[in-house]
Amino acid sequence: MVTRNSILLVDDEPSIRKSLGAVLAEDGFKVTTAQSGEECLQILLKRSFELILLDIWLPGISGLETLEAIKKMGVDVVVVMISGHGTIETAVKATRLGAFDFIEKPFSIEKTLLVIKNGLENQRLQRENRNLKSKLTTNYTIIGRSVPIKALRQQLAIAAPTDGRVLVYGESGTGKELVAHALHNQSRRNEGPFVAVNCAAIPEELIESELFGHLKGSFTGATSNKMGKLEKANGGTLFLDEVGDMSLKTQSKVLRALEGQRFEPIGGDSTISVDVRIIAATNKDLEQEMEKGNFREDLFYRLNVIPFYVPPLRERIEDVPELLEFFIGDFSQLYGQSPKEITSEVIERLTTYSWPGNVRELKNLAERLVIMVSEKKIEPRHLPFSLLQSNEFSIRPTESKSLSQARMDFDRDFILKKLEENQGNISRTAGVLGIERSHLHRKLKSLKIHVKKRSLKKSDT
Repeated sequence: MVTRNSILLVDDEPSIRKSLGAVLAEDGFKVTTAQSGEECLQILLKRSFELILLDIWLPGISGLETLEAIKKMGVDVVVVMISGHGTIETAVKATRLGAFDFIEKPFSIEKTLLVIKNGLENQRLQRENRNLKSKLTTNYTIIGRSVPIKALRQQLAIAAPTDGRVLVYGESGTGKELVAHALHNQSRRNEGPFVAVNCAAIPEELIESELFGHLKGSFTGATSNKMGKLEKANGGTLFLDEVGDMSLKTQSKVLRALEGQRFEPIGGDSTISVDVRIIAATNKDLEQEMEKGNFREDLFYRLNVIPFYVPPLRERIEDVPELLEFFIGDFSQLYGQSPKEITSEVIERLTTYSWPGNVRELKNLAERLVIMVSEKKIEPRHLPFSLLQSNEFSIRPTESKSLSQARMDFDRDFILKKLEENQGNISRTAGVLGIERSHLHRKLKSLKIHVKKRSLKKSDT
């Protein structure tokens, strides 16, 4: 653990260690001192610091040698070099070895404090940036061990390092944007911007302005210049989500921009050149859209260089447990809760559901469970009744049962459990199930369930 505002002052002059240490302490810093490079390295084996003030001229190993050793140790610390007779060459060498800055003796206290504060702020920003990147990488991880997902990851590893255009196919909610982010993060452009445009969400009259930008006064409402998403993505990746919803007029302009990586903002006469990788996604069958005249054939072949297919969740149902655990953990952290245990009965129920909303539906369910369930375990009774009763359930019948019989058995078991939880009280059970009391009575009759004075009995069938 690094102590906040902790400084290690390394100088062979006792007067410097005493006077500078006192000044820094008065300014709120926690100062530890060392008189040699060897002592500095020994201290770093036991403690961590936010910043090191390191004299260049030291007995034994020099300050530059000490700096090099610190970097080899992998210590995450700001190093500021100090010297009474430094040269430009020495300062350059120190910077190349990883020093943040270089200050000279005799010290200007104001300058020294400014350099220290700037160094600590720079370190804070770097750590924050690393944490954000780490979170982004985690959030864009493709979860699953099913055969389709393993194949998708293999395709990603091959295609990502290239600049080939990718067209991602898949139903709504399958994670097409996740794939686009993964392609960007694994590419040589990962330090550049990732810019997304939802072609279905932007009105046709604004999509060109959104993509190419506009100049002030170029149309009604254009009160200032606006940079387009294509220019914002320069050096990185432009993700065209739901590209199948783009108008033919816009498709024509996008095609020209893709061919030359050049375009003109609305109202402008100067050409802007960019270096952008294009990834597009659609939930439509673009070949059918071409036959209908809704999508340009030439644009299709420009985009469809490397086609990717993201399978629906029903085709990778074995990934549901891992996905649910991931989302539960993610939302638990977001809402400051301990991760909940997911019972095997819940997993069994959820792996017999066809998930028409795909991964997005499962993610929404996970968030609901984290927010609404106060217990440590998530059990079947916590699942939404609407989900359990959905026609989308694909209960797997045994060879000796028809599908209708299997569904009836499930309904009977589920209602019996709710009745048991409510000591046979019809009104309370109906309330829990979210149905009218009269509806529950009819259901009990059809399932041949008899309720007698809080004792339950399932009749023989």
